[in-house]
Amino acid sequence: MNKKATYSSLLSRGALILTGYICFSLLTGLISTASAQTNPVRKKVIIQNAKPVGFKDSAARGSSKTNSLNPALFQRKDPSEVDLDSASNLDYRVVQGCLRRNFNEDNLPASVGIDNRQFSEFFRSQTKTFFDRMRGDCIPYAAAFGSRNRFDSLSIMNGPIQDNKTEVWTFTPSAFGGFLIQQDYLRNESKNLTEIRIPLRDVLYDPRKVGDKLPVELVWELNSLIKQIYPEENNSLENTNSVVRLIIDFGDRERWAQIWAAEIIDPANKEVFASAYWVDRTDIPGGFFTGGGESLERSFWTNPLSYRRISRGVGSVRASNKRPSKKTPVAQAAPPKQRYRTHMGIDYAAPIGTPVFSVANGKVAHIGFSGAFGNLIVLEHPGNYHTYYAHLSNYNVELEVGNDVRRGLEIGYVGSTGRSTGPHLHFELRKNGVYIDPYGLKTQLDLWSMRDNESGQLTREILLLGSPIKPN
Repeated sequence: MNKKATYSSLLSRGALILTGYICFSLLTGLISTASAQTNPVRKKVIIQNAKPVGFKDSAARGSSKTNSLNPALFQRKDPSEVDLDSASNLDYRVVQGCLRRNFNEDNLPASVGIDNRQFSEFFRSQTKTFFDRMRGDCIPYAAAFGSRNRFDSLSIMNGPIQDNKTEVWTFTPSAFGGFLIQQDYLRNESKNLTEIRIPLRDVLYDPRKVGDKLPVELVWELNSLIKQIYPEENNSLENTNSVVRLIIDFGDRERWAQIWAAEIIDPANKEVFASAYWVDRTDIPGGFFTGGGESLERSFWTNPLSYRRISRGVGSVRASNKRPSKKTPVAQAAPPKQRYRTHMGIDYAAPIGTPVFSVANGKVAHIGFSGAFGNLIVLEHPGNYHTYYAHLSNYNVELEVGNDVRRGLEIGYVGSTGRSTGPHLHFELRKNGVYIDPYGLKTQLDLWSMRDNESGQLTREILLLGSPIKPN
């Protein structure tokens, strides 16, 4: 299949119209200028047939189109070579609210639980002009804390009104001592963003309807995301008028389509039942975090199938099932010495042909037949991570070695090729060539936790992209 022709065809059907819709929605929807109402009306925007492909062609870079084997991808390495606790912040948490205004606004840090005298003095000296531009009767805030209640970041907004005058100030500790301030405006932040709303029941049970509104590679990601944040104590929400509110960048040739914020809300009273936000990274893949700071990434990195049942995890399995020959008398047959080998990886039992998805953005490092793995795809991800998808019955016919692949792309289909006892997907996660058990209780990766220098991005997005926060 001609990838350039396919890509051009998709663009000709959707991208030009998409650009107009996004620009129009930004002016009339997400940053619509509202009067002094605390909950401005946003315009619902539905994009039809906007489905850019979930991978980028490697032809322009002149990379190889062969399925040549890279031996380094199949070497077993010493587990001591990998550090699973790299700069992780396991006690990370976020508190948010809308603090009612009073005559002591410069004491806001202490009011939200920040016990740092040096920062309180810095905050007081820097925010005199900020409070002059306040609107509404409360101050929206999101504050993040690390281990031992360490102050990580604080974002404040000039009132609960969201329009082109909305501004957010974010304070973070500096690595060189002191503190940093970043000022953001909703009119700038929403340049490439569009808000859409989809009935919750459609997201949970009808991916075809969701596929009419989102790029195809975001459908799997959205379904996985909502199932994680769906509040178990409200397990009948799908039978109500609850909706999923999304802030999305539909992307272009240079950047992936991306969900930046997702909320499950009641449109009648605007109650937010659950929320999640995307934190972008450069050195490792980005990740989703809830409005309370909880990481959602472990589930994404262990969820290559929409339908799945774990049939076998890490451990010892029989290396041989040979039995005595039927011609040998039973009395003379010595029981064979059973040998075992270590099974590295997770096996997901599923019918042949079940779609397999990329668990994160990456690049195709290998695609082709590989001995016991059978038909195998290996994806390389930032941070020296690789994921392996083995025993496939077939591949996405448009994939080649070197293609950049987005999370959620359908890369192959469950099979029983290679050394396989039945239809299943064999999945592995490796860092620096060392296998990692993603279900291990002690496994903690930098992929799955908030790092100190990323905290401000999350608190900022909670205020800029989330629904207006109700007063405390």
